[in-house]
Amino acid sequence: MSIYTTTGTVTITCHKRMMPYLEQEVKDLGFNVEETFITGIKLKATVNECIKLNLNLRCASQVLYSLKAFEAINADEVYNNLCTYPWEDILPETGYFSITSNVSNESINNSMFANLRVKDAVIDRMRDKTGTRPSTGAALTGAVVHLFWKNEHAEVFIDTSGDSLARHGYRKIPGMAPMLESLAAATIYASRWDRKSPFVNPMCGSGTVAIEAAMIATNRSPGLFRTNYAFMHLKGYDEKVYIEEDAKLEQQIKEVPGLRIIATDYSERAIDNARKNAVAAGVAGLIKFAVCDFADTEIPASVPGVFYVNPEYGERLGEVTELEETYGRIGDFMKQKCGGYFGYVFTGNLELAKKIGLKAKRRIEFYTSTIDCRLLEYELYSGTRAVPKEPKEE
Repeated sequence: MSIYTTTGTVTITCHKRMMPYLEQEVKDLGFNVEETFITGIKLKATVNECIKLNLNLRCASQVLYSLKAFEAINADEVYNNLCTYPWEDILPETGYFSITSNVSNESINNSMFANLRVKDAVIDRMRDKTGTRPSTGAALTGAVVHLFWKNEHAEVFIDTSGDSLARHGYRKIPGMAPMLESLAAATIYASRWDRKSPFVNPMCGSGTVAIEAAMIATNRSPGLFRTNYAFMHLKGYDEKVYIEEDAKLEQQIKEVPGLRIIATDYSERAIDNARKNAVAAGVAGLIKFAVCDFADTEIPASVPGVFYVNPEYGERLGEVTELEETYGRIGDFMKQKCGGYFGYVFTGNLELAKKIGLKAKRRIEFYTSTIDCRLLEYELYSGTRAVPKEPKEE
């Protein structure tokens, strides 16, 4: 029995508050979601079907295929349960694997000890059944076994992803305090952008939001930028299945005539880095970059679209008092120049957000790292739009 062709329970994880957007992605790929929870979803799939999920999902972190669920009071019971699992049917004898875990059990004060007992169980079983053993290490470059253990409930998975899917692989120069790619994608999904009208992104930093917008609009998947996944390192892997799914990524890219994505920053270095990241993502030709103050950003007047800004919010990069004026200027700019648009401000400081001086129509909850954030939505009514200054194009 091969896990590649046997349907099992699959758990797809994501960062907190991103589950609704992950759920919609999974449904759009043709899968039925059976259960949702705060940091992910569950469905039924084979590991071959997990290949499609890994290549296409923007909001996911890991795609986990369940192997065995059991009760365990302590690490010895974890070891004993896993010694009976036929690892020799899944892991190559001369391969390489890693252990990851999510542990909350009163008998464990260091999750690395739980990882060690899982590793011991796998190696002892493999050595007993095959006379040899695979090598192990921390780098997620081969097969990955994941342990979830909360209280007395334990479950062991094959992590079909390996390195987190939340990093999309094109960003070579992250810049200062960059937004995680999966978070950027989720916030765009949360907006009212129709993926055809203008998308204007001042204060673009390393360009993540503008790049994700271009990728979403043209249906470019993160799998375009990655060549190694954990599912490639298991017994029964059929490279033809992966090649077929990978080929579909190119085929599903679509043209969007007249698409206008504008990204600006006052820093020439930031724009240079953003352009390099856009080149790596294959979307540099879809984004108009410019060096200018955000208030001089071009706002296309013909077809109202989305204005999206992710300003500093005093946690890591600037002092709150110095940013109050910036937030006030953002509000003035949206009122004066963005009539007919939907405005979005992503911030982790709701006190600063008050300085915008506009009433948010929606306050959509997100997290970035451990910071409680909001994507604030403003419906900006049409009015006189001032002619912007000509920015310095790069």
